[in-house]
Amino acid sequence: MGAGLVLGLATTLAAPAQSAAAAPTANGNKKVTAVLFEWNFNSIARECTRTLGPQGYGYVQVSPPQERIQGNQWWTAYQPVSYKIAGPLGDRNSFKNMVDTCRGAGVRVIVDAVINHMTAGSGTGTGGTNYSKYNYPGVYSDWDFHGCRRDIGSNYGDRYNVQECELVGLSDLNTGSDYVRGRIAGYMNDLISLGVDGFRVDAVKHIAAGDLSAIRSKLSNPNVYWIQEAIHGAGEAVSPSEYLGSGDVQEFRYTTDLKRVFNGEKLSYLKNFGEGWGYMSSGKSGTMVANHDTERNGSSLSYKDGANYTLAHVFMLAHPYGTPSVHSGYEFSDKDAGAPSGNNMNACYSDGWKCQHAWPQIANMVGFRNASEGTPLTNWWDNGNNAVAFGRGNKAFVAINHEGGSLTQTFQTSLPAGTYCDVQHGNPTANGGCTGTTYTVGSDGRFTATIGSNDAVALYVGAKSGGGEQPGDNTATVYYSTEKNWSAYNLHYAPTGGTWTTVPGISMEAACPGWVKKAVALGSATGLKAAFNNGSGTWDNNNSADYTLGTGNITVKGGTVGTGNPCGDDQPGESGAAFAVHATTVPGQNIYVVGNIPALGSWAPTAALKLDPATYPVWKLAAKLPANTSFEYKYIRKDAASNVTWESGGNRTAIVPTSGSITLNDTWRS
Repeated sequence: MGAGLVLGLATTLAAPAQSAAAAPTANGNKKVTAVLFEWNFNSIARECTRTLGPQGYGYVQVSPPQERIQGNQWWTAYQPVSYKIAGPLGDRNSFKNMVDTCRGAGVRVIVDAVINHMTAGSGTGTGGTNYSKYNYPGVYSDWDFHGCRRDIGSNYGDRYNVQECELVGLSDLNTGSDYVRGRIAGYMNDLISLGVDGFRVDAVKHIAAGDLSAIRSKLSNPNVYWIQEAIHGAGEAVSPSEYLGSGDVQEFRYTTDLKRVFNGEKLSYLKNFGEGWGYMSSGKSGTMVANHDTERNGSSLSYKDGANYTLAHVFMLAHPYGTPSVHSGYEFSDKDAGAPSGNNMNACYSDGWKCQHAWPQIANMVGFRNASEGTPLTNWWDNGNNAVAFGRGNKAFVAINHEGGSLTQTFQTSLPAGTYCDVQHGNPTANGGCTGTTYTVGSDGRFTATIGSNDAVALYVGAKSGGGEQPGDNTATVYYSTEKNWSAYNLHYAPTGGTWTTVPGISMEAACPGWVKKAVALGSATGLKAAFNNGSGTWDNNNSADYTLGTGNITVKGGTVGTGNPCGDDQPGESGAAFAVHATTVPGQNIYVVGNIPALGSWAPTAALKLDPATYPVWKLAAKLPANTSFEYKYIRKDAASNVTWESGGNRTAIVPTSGSITLNDTWRS
């Protein structure tokens, strides 16, 4: 959180508040967020193109874009005056341009959303709006705020005090009101319409979890990413884990413990770091070394901590726990100081801009993280003190020396044999080389390195010197639209220069409503020639010319070849249910699933989720649902006139696991 006066808030909570985020709708394995704190929109657009996209960042988090109170302090961003995009970061047009530019560079956008409160006083906002503490023309009036007009103070043991009174004197919105919920959701929906992919929701501990779920249920995109700032406080009435049903939650204990370990305790203690330390589940937790609050209140490391700060980022980006964000701010001696140069970052390391996201030792670990995403921690080694090393399956390996002197050690890895570029000291080149140090891993998976004090070595498949593409790296995942309503979909293909599959090809699988998919290993090929068919003589072969497809995620719809993943099924922290029901239909009918939670339409047939008939008579759908959620559901059949037929019998029940999805194989009950 941040709000005028707010450094007092951080002290009161005995933990930081934050501006970091994790990551939203699918962006492949790219799940690291760069938090460009108080950068204006034009600066962010430039940085997406020149650094974030090329380095492999999946997401960028922008500071609150709405009209705010006037002032030069950073915390003015956390006292909103209206929901107009009008302030020091730029106007609506520059915001839209930023979103479009970043998405064009392969970077999705997360907005820091302030929805718990408004301001602590009266005045004129950055967009010209005249306001008073409980009156925001055209938005809110006195009765839209909670009746408790006293400050929370230090009493965090009382839930009413925390969730209905005023945080450091800020007017507290009555989020139990449907009108207030609608205005908040309207603001978020406006941002979604401009291309925003997710929200970091500020100060959620001061909003009842049920209120947040109700607000989210009103969003136009129910799958938009949602990560929440909730600070753990021992013995407090409100726990961060309460909000796991609404979305991901930032794990602040991770941040404070990382500071303690790197500032004096042994790195070897990190062997079971994460859930082994009592943290929330990895798949639902956002992680960070620091954010704007924590670096100012001292509860985390900061850029002032030198090598400790850098190595903590190396560890975070290499380690599998949580979904990481990298805070990128500016120098400060005055804790209240706002951004330099009118929020315009012309050049890194100039005018006080620190650009931590671009530090080579940090930025190059983003590629490491992307390459190792989804693989377990393996081959742990430590010296019992301040030197540790570990692998990420057969994809990556890192060694960190936090000792006072150099370390020479032979490390056991699970990496394929070859020569690797050490991305802590160089960059892979386009021709398979390296601008810096390389290490050779033998057929036994071992290599020897001498690592200087407060230094690291990081190797990963994809940064393999002289090796070109690694086995399994060169693939094409072909997504084909089901707009033809075939009963089956097959991909008939030949890699560039290779031979065609046997007719009718290979069966495609359900990807998400409206799409089927198939992943193809290409080896050394640069793409595919392809055609599609229903297995019974009906073909789509691009008017007898065959489709020319490349690599990566490829889409084919209406005869048009595009790129990207249309399904959003690589989302960090994803959990949910894979529905599959055997159900027969006649032309014009479709099968839907509906249930008792907002993500399943709250029993409203008009909000039910359509299943995919690609494997008819089995209809399938992979739905994102909150982890640890118990829910009820049934299947319905709709015809072309939207007439609804419910399956018979009682409500079906299921529970979403802590991580991953539950698979439900059902048969329609007549």
